[in-house]
Amino acid sequence: MPDEAVIAGIRKNIEAYEAARASAVRQVRWRVPLFVGLVLVAVAVIAWLFNKVADPHEQWFSTPHVFLYVIGFAVSILVYFRARKPATRLQQSFRETLMPIIFGFIGDMRYQHDLTPNSFDRLPRETVGGASMSRFDDIISGRYDGFAFELYEADLWDGASTKTKATTFKGVIVAFEAIEPFPGILVATRRTNAVMGFFRGMFASKMQDLSSGVPELDAAYEFRTDNVEAARPLVTGRLAQALKWLGETWPDDPARVALNGGDGFLLLPQPKNFFELPEISVPLDYTRHVAPMISDMGAMLATASLVRKIGAKDEIG
Repeated sequence: MPDEAVIAGIRKNIEAYEAARASAVRQVRWRVPLFVGLVLVAVAVIAWLFNKVADPHEQWFSTPHVFLYVIGFAVSILVYFRARKPATRLQQSFRETLMPIIFGFIGDMRYQHDLTPNSFDRLPRETVGGASMSRFDDIISGRYDGFAFELYEADLWDGASTKTKATTFKGVIVAFEAIEPFPGILVATRRTNAVMGFFRGMFASKMQDLSSGVPELDAAYEFRTDNVEAARPLVTGRLAQALKWLGETWPDDPARVALNGGDGFLLLPQPKNFFELPEISVPLDYTRHVAPMISDMGAMLATASLVRKIGAKDEIG
């Protein structure tokens, strides 16, 4: 956690945010009803005009009417988010200012938003079930405990749209430099569901199954690699130790681990948005909203630091 001087600086920034937040709340309060109201009035006027030419038995419910209502509903949603723009713009701006301050323990810290992380292309796709679609929120990169990392919130799924999507992973991914490069690919992921099983079959000739020899781990995880000789001592040794520890600290949905050459990946399934600010109508409080962000970040990076030692030649300490 930051020292008192850093916390004082954070509180000053919160005070500035609170002043701007009050202004944004006032804007949103009149913009939303005005913007959406104008759309509804326009729809009502056009629907009334349609009644002039519609069959008397289809007043308000003819095919053109229904089509108009659908269009009006879609436009209302777009206008609603447009009306809230001052609030979303303020929150994103404040997040960009706040992140480097609260995460002062991260060296060379860089914050990005809504982009594809640099390390994502190197993540073995079997770890996330071969997801064909992706969306990323906050991305934080830098150096921690002597290693470079990239941490990002990811929503990965199969399917052409969010309506038909089959989620393969939702949570935080931490990509980090391996202490010793692994000569190939090694993944430890949760037991196969239908989507992941199909994807795994596509790579059956390349990837082979391994067993850790620990019944509870083998019941929860699948271990797959394209280099059995190099992977076996890790799967039966340090990787098994790390996964048992992760099972105690991340019990709800098994954490996943992947090694790909000089890159390591820790995947922490979690529906929570770790770096989300409260709704614009809620005053921002350091203890309730900011301190948990710092604690969560420290815990995730410390966990990645431990997992990083899986491939090291020296003992885990």
